[in-house]
Amino acid sequence: MKNLMILLSFLLITSTLTSQNLLDIYKTGKVRLVADKEYASVNNWEKIFVSYYDTVYGKPMANRKSIVLLPDGSVVVNHAYRNYYSLFNPKGLFVKDFNIRKPDGEVIKSTKSITGVLDGKILLTDADNMGKILCTDLEGNYIKTLTLDYMVKGMVPLPGRKIAVAGWVIWKDKFRDFVAIVDYETNDQKVIWEHFTERGSANDRKKMFNYTYRFENGTSIGLNTMPYSGYTGMSIPPRMEYLNNNLIISIPSDGDILVYDLNGNLLRKEKVDWQARNITVEEQKEIQNNFITKYQTMDESKYAAFGSAEEGEKAKQTIISQMEEDLGKISKPINIPYFSNIIKDSDGNLLFFEFPREEGENRFNVWVFQETGRFICQSSFICDDYDLSITPGKMVFRDGYIYALQELRNASGNPLRLVRFRLTSE
Repeated sequence: MKNLMILLSFLLITSTLTSQNLLDIYKTGKVRLVADKEYASVNNWEKIFVSYYDTVYGKPMANRKSIVLLPDGSVVVNHAYRNYYSLFNPKGLFVKDFNIRKPDGEVIKSTKSITGVLDGKILLTDADNMGKILCTDLEGNYIKTLTLDYMVKGMVPLPGRKIAVAGWVIWKDKFRDFVAIVDYETNDQKVIWEHFTERGSANDRKKMFNYTYRFENGTSIGLNTMPYSGYTGMSIPPRMEYLNNNLIISIPSDGDILVYDLNGNLLRKEKVDWQARNITVEEQKEIQNNFITKYQTMDESKYAAFGSAEEGEKAKQTIISQMEEDLGKISKPINIPYFSNIIKDSDGNLLFFEFPREEGENRFNVWVFQETGRFICQSSFICDDYDLSITPGKMVFRDGYIYALQELRNASGNPLRLVRFRLTSE
């Protein structure tokens, strides 16, 4: 009994220290992510993540993979455009690949990612284009299908077998973004927030700075010259998290934070306490001119590789002409959303991540939002060994650690890894 009491006391103290340490680490201003060398240490990544090399329309699919943590600490990795999922045990060791199966054993062909766990025992997939969400047990055995009549841009499982769903609908003259609470048992839905955007105001800005040329053989080249140009109106869906028995809905475009109870009643409305950034007209013109110069001086073989030399020259002149046309249309700043992603840590804090100021920047600003509604500090994540991709689908907190799907720097062969990070102060 005495030994048992000592053990329980040790576990309580350890748990308390872990809870305190996360916030203490954030307050130092720089958080270093250190990989656990024992976790997932003996996996054959070339074999397990062979789909890393998949391409669709010439674009690699590696960054479309994502992870989900199961209640026992196991991890499911989603393989984009593949009809299977990979299961890893709580120590990160590969267990098996599995499919979604009907009761008779027939495999259901679904390439949609598993996005969450409802009630600790039901796996939910992304909705397909028809609004269908497949529901399975933890082994991938089919249970039922939920059907929604709109496009789904995000889901968060809630207690009581309810699901918060970010929806999107195209109306005749506007777009409708909204959040609904869906009942798993009945499929009944309650819309608790919505926003409308005029179709013209959103589309006109998106059409600028995006260029595609399709060659006669069906291949194509495409580029976007202006960072953040696609983030207009409500083009970034609301971010949702379940926290302290509430649903938190955060709006990237205006920085609003809405706190709802699980019945969909608005409890309070807040706003982030930092200023949004923008790309000025002068900055846009400089960026656009640099791209025009780059594509004017690019080696001709870069274009001819897609077809004949003549068609390559045609592609070059077409894209440059479009760039120059857009250069003359630049007349107003591009607003950058207040934040890109939100991740809930294992102590009940919400971390709001800004858009990086430079492409490939391996530092990310973080604000810590507690139950009190206060932003505690600003910090950044740093990692020496991995190129960080910070999204809720790539990083999940549990017991003070971050479980993540990241690319190892200077790797020989396939760089993609399932990794567990310990957080330390810089």
